[in-house]
Amino acid sequence: MRVIAIHLLNDYSGSPKVLMQLLKGWTKNNIEAHLYTCGGREGFLSNIPKVEHHFYWYRFMENKFLRLLFLFASQFLLALQLLFILKKDDIVYVNTVLPFGAGIIGKIRGCKVIYHIHETSMKPKILKQFLFGVVKWSATEVVYVSNFLAAQEPLDIRKSVLYNVLEESFVQQSRLHLNTKKDTKIVLMICSLKAYKGVNEFVKLAKMNSEFTFKLVVNASQTEIEEYFKNEILPSNLILYPTQKNTHPFYQEASVVLNLSDTKLWVETFGLTVLEAMAYGLPTIVPPVGGVVELVEEGENGFLIGSKNVNLISEKLNLILQNETIYHQMSEDALKKSKFFGEDYFENESIRILSN
Repeated sequence: MRVIAIHLLNDYSGSPKVLMQLLKGWTKNNIEAHLYTCGGREGFLSNIPKVEHHFYWYRFMENKFLRLLFLFASQFLLALQLLFILKKDDIVYVNTVLPFGAGIIGKIRGCKVIYHIHETSMKPKILKQFLFGVVKWSATEVVYVSNFLAAQEPLDIRKSVLYNVLEESFVQQSRLHLNTKKDTKIVLMICSLKAYKGVNEFVKLAKMNSEFTFKLVVNASQTEIEEYFKNEILPSNLILYPTQKNTHPFYQEASVVLNLSDTKLWVETFGLTVLEAMAYGLPTIVPPVGGVVELVEEGENGFLIGSKNVNLISEKLNLILQNETIYHQMSEDALKKSKFFGEDYFENESIRILSN
């Protein structure tokens, strides 16, 4: 079996991390794996052992027109590369719907084409229609990260749900540093530096709760952080951090983790940071819509609240952090829930999908 895996932008976000876990699981089971992604960047897909790495040109641009132009240019170049290397018995594994050139050439070459779909929020609408149109035409099977996403983007193609999971190394490290007795009360959020991720609401909550420390870790450089907040007066209890390769120290000291995505603009289809928090026994507050609902049970291991309702979020934060009995019970429930999402399940299910 030879798997040709394709991803667009290699960075330290959720979708390349999932593909990294897949690649490690496949090579562990002696499956030949090749990876095509953009070059010149460090991320989760860099230097994975036993994987043949190949690169194609792509550059992310803030300007929407240039970003679209560069996407299509990159897929033309990717398609040219794949046209000459794909064999009919290869499995083409397209991570996210963006590397559509792989789906097109995989279909033309008669390969089994599997799309791993991570999200539903995509703009402009015409781009989303085009990308999912390519999926409908080219895919043999689609893999969704949650039942919510499978319902949101129903396709008349064979489908599977493969929940994101934690790496065993992450789980082991979380067990070593598990500590439910916190000396300081720290509210943590890890996300992209985007308004639709609830960054502005997080700042509001920090201003409303001066007795707690708020830590925001964003997938951005220090320069980008300074530019984003240049017109904002930030409270003294808010600490901002640029992209972090190692998030363990943040979870180790945190008391509670937030996900404040605006569901009108971005629906979380799973929420890997929420699962990571749960492995550390941390209660979470997340939106009441999306794949995160499959992780967080209201009042059990966290709360489901819309990000615009900062007053209610503030109230629940105080409830969790000021009541030791409630905190301890929620912490135990969070840890218990996280144990389902392990590498054994992920590895076995992913190989079953390849073998179908």
